[in-house]
Order: sequence, then structure tokens, then C-alpha cells
Amino acid sequence: MRQFIVSGHDVPTTPDFSLDDLAGGAGRLDVLCRCVNSAFFLSHAIREDVKVHLVLADEFTVTFDGSEIRRLNPDERSTAALVRTALEHREDAIGHMPAESTPGVSIRRMGFEATLERVAENATVVELHEDGDPVVDVEPPQNPVFVLSDHHDFTDREAELLAETADRRVRLGPELLHADHAITVAHNYLDTQGFTTY
Repeated sequence: MRQFIVSGHDVPTTPDFSLDDLAGGAGRLDVLCRCVNSAFFLSHAIREDVKVHLVLADEFTVTFDGSEIRRLNPDERSTAALVRTALEHREDAIGHMPAESTPGVSIRRMGFEATLERVAENATVVELHEDGDPVVDVEPPQNPVFVLSDHHDFTDREAELLAETADRRVRLGPELLHADHAITVAHNYLDTQGFTTY
């Protein structure tokens, strides 16, 4: 299983946003939607062994499960619609129990810390960071959880939690990448056994 946690700092926690203004009125939800698409889509298939956890403003987490996902299309608007539908079910998420909004998409009343703690169980937590070890020098982990931020840096508290929780801190290359591009590179790193098998 491959998992990705993406922290969206400015994303709304109510469904009252327009699908026509994801970059502005929806707090850069477009960035998170591109991350979802990069995590799941192959040329003519979906990666079924992947989960993506979108942490919305440190209040809710929307999880996409590749083994159960339906109605996921390779465009930001339809992915944002799935997030909006999940937020319409936010009152059904009691405590940390999930509420399924559509097949393969659920919402939990959990922020970054609780999500990281839950997902980290039986997994290798990998923080993607410009100051990390070069990924080519790191053995591909079993059951990795890659943790990324949106267009903002991690908050001080998020950075502290990652310092305590992350098993590895790696950088994917010499240049800074957008979060969705980083996910694509991380997949390629795993698909090729650390860039050794093609």
C-alpha cells in the first residue's frame, strides 16, 4: 500500500465554494485535486493500492481509496466535486469515525496530527523536503506514507510532528517540485525499485 498525506492549509471546511474558482475562492483546492489525480491515474488505469488523505485546514481529512474509488476522473473540477460532496457529509463524521460520501471517498473529523498518527501505524513515514537525503541514496520503503504540503510550507507544528514521526526525510531531486509532480516522481521511484528496474 502506498499512501499520501497532503496538508491543505487554506481549503474550505464547508461545501460552500464554487467549482469554477478552485485556485482562489476554494483556497488552492486545485493543488490538492492535482495531487489526487497524480496519485491514482495511470495511462489507462487506476492505481488500486493507493490511498490519499487530504487534510483540510487542520480540521477534516478526506480520504480517497483506490481499491474502492468510483467516479474519479482526470480533471480538477470533478475531483473537487468529490471533495465538496464529502464536505456535505461532514456532520455524519462522528469523532474519528469516517462518513463515506461516495464509493471510495470518506471524511473524518481529524486534523493533521490525528491523521498522521493513524496512517503511520504499520507504515514507513517519508517526509518530502528540500533538505532531505537524496532519494537515490534511500532504499525504497515498504508501505510508505509520503507527507506533503500544498503551496505553503509545513506549519511549525506540522514540522515538529514530522520530526517526531517521520522515519525518513528525503528530497526527490535538485529542483523544487510542485506537490503533484512530487507524487509522480515518488511513484516512479517505487515502480522502478529505486530507479533500478525498468
